[in-house]
Amino acid sequence: MISKNTLTVAAAAAAIAFGLTACGGMDGSATEEDTEAGGTEETTDGGMDEGTQVAGENFGPGCAAVPEDGDGSFEGMAQDPVATAASNNPLLSTLVTAVGEADLVDTLNTAEDITVFAPTDDAFAKIPEEDLNALLDDKERLTEVLTYHVVEGEQAPEALEDGTFTSLQGENVTTEGAGEEFTVDGDSKVVCGNVQTSNATVYIVDTVLMPS
Repeated sequence: MISKNTLTVAAAAAAIAFGLTACGGMDGSATEEDTEAGGTEETTDGGMDEGTQVAGENFGPGCAAVPEDGDGSFEGMAQDPVATAASNNPLLSTLVTAVGEADLVDTLNTAEDITVFAPTDDAFAKIPEEDLNALLDDKERLTEVLTYHVVEGEQAPEALEDGTFTSLQGENVTTEGAGEEFTVDGDSKVVCGNVQTSNATVYIVDTVLMPS
């Protein structure tokens, strides 16, 4: 059943302020080297252990559904801010609808240095239809749920191994795992990870996260 917690006016204002003023970036220098598969991966100046996921290296079974070219491809999404990039991804149409209903498009597109746990259409389909429709019709509650999926900082995969992050909604989101297998809040699995947009890192997940 969907959580019936609601945002106070102060909490909503704080959430929007966080989304608009979060700062940072991805200015650290990096180099690319050929992988055994003939592709490329980026490594930072400090170096990383072998097998550690790095910026620009996508992973997970859900990545196979991402188009190979065009605006919805990994390369295409990297050129757009996160809400726009999601609108071009065939896995995220319900999320895009929800973000529009909550009037969060500009908030997400203008935020800087964030990570988004983006539920797939199948993740939303796990919610009973009556409950999902009620959520989409309740802007305040929908805003609370969606902003819980956004955390501060562009989190690299290794940060998810045992992570606790402050969400835009205000509560903490926890992650755990290693390699190419990560979970968020214990139950939601990352199906396509480390997707880059112009202002965010995205982890596509198989279950909608719910704040307590």
